[in-house]
Amino acid sequence: MFTGLIEDVGTVVALAPVEGGQRLTIRTSLAREIAPGDSVATNGVCLTATGVSEDGWTADVSPETLRVTTLGTLRLGSRVNLERPLAANGRLGGHFVQGHVDATGTIEAVEEEGDFRRVRISFPDALAPYFIEKGAVAVDGISLTVARLHPGAFDVQIVPHTWAQTTLADARPGTPVNLECDMIGKYVVRQLSLQRDAGNGNPR
Repeated sequence: MFTGLIEDVGTVVALAPVEGGQRLTIRTSLAREIAPGDSVATNGVCLTATGVSEDGWTADVSPETLRVTTLGTLRLGSRVNLERPLAANGRLGGHFVQGHVDATGTIEAVEEEGDFRRVRISFPDALAPYFIEKGAVAVDGISLTVARLHPGAFDVQIVPHTWAQTTLADARPGTPVNLECDMIGKYVVRQLSLQRDAGNGNPR
């Protein structure tokens, strides 16, 4: 379980094909606090550290993860948002993030509003039930608040600290991003769907 509060922005320093997937090595200041077997949210995707060095860590990325997230687009030098799991005695400053990406979206616009940025992100139609204004969403692992909803898109307002300390500073129109909808909202939608089906006499 993660919070969506990014601890460091790492850099991809090695990419190697493995059978069906890819081996990814990331340089980060967090390396000394990561052990083999640990989970690390990487642009919002929960990966398992298979190897750790003094200044980096390595993970194997499965074919399914490459297919449904943006990790397959990473290149040498790409920057990635990193977060270690929430400690049992830690503060929950963001929202509950599982590291299970629901779909990828696309940055449609980035507008300056004084020292702030407003970013518009489009999403697949299947995710529409999970978004509400002022609700939570993880974008490349960053816990953000939906500022405004549009048909097939939402706006988020980015404060200067988040802009400077995450990969959002690299965002441009057309950039793909990983989206994870709020877990509580997904359970609510699922429960309502089951109740509706039961009321209609449909099998569960």
